[in-house]
Amino acid sequence: MIATSSSDEKLERLRALGADHLINYRETPKWARSVVEFTGGEGADHVVEVGGSGTLGQSLHACRVGGHISMIGVLTGVQGPVSTATVMSKNIRLQGISVGSRRHQLDMVRAIEATGLRPVMDQHFPLDAIAEAFRHQASGQHFGKIILDV
Repeated sequence: MIATSSSDEKLERLRALGADHLINYRETPKWARSVVEFTGGEGADHVVEVGGSGTLGQSLHACRVGGHISMIGVLTGVQGPVSTATVMSKNIRLQGISVGSRRHQLDMVRAIEATGLRPVMDQHFPLDAIAEAFRHQASGQHFGKIILDV
């Protein structure tokens, strides 16, 4: 697994969680080249895209021919240019992922319980501190999920 972050500290935490290769995208803005290098010139089978329009270009270049990109976030913007030539020439499958139904959530909880998967959780906030929780998220300092206690 290859992981990217702007924080060396977060990258080390990702290594502890099992990442094989780490890329600080602030130090290496053209990080797709590193992905292709780490994969022996092939590119990644599956890219999880959280940035959106500002990082999608790098994800497209990091993806192998016939690879898949799951777009789960738009942190850098909701609109922007897309290299359709890259999508076509590499036969990339680009799929938007959004929050599922209540049924999907129940299925996920059952899967977590069955496998013993332990989601990474960052910090708990009481509901009346929701503004503080949003400030924490906006700071980019979190690692894992931010929890609101109701």
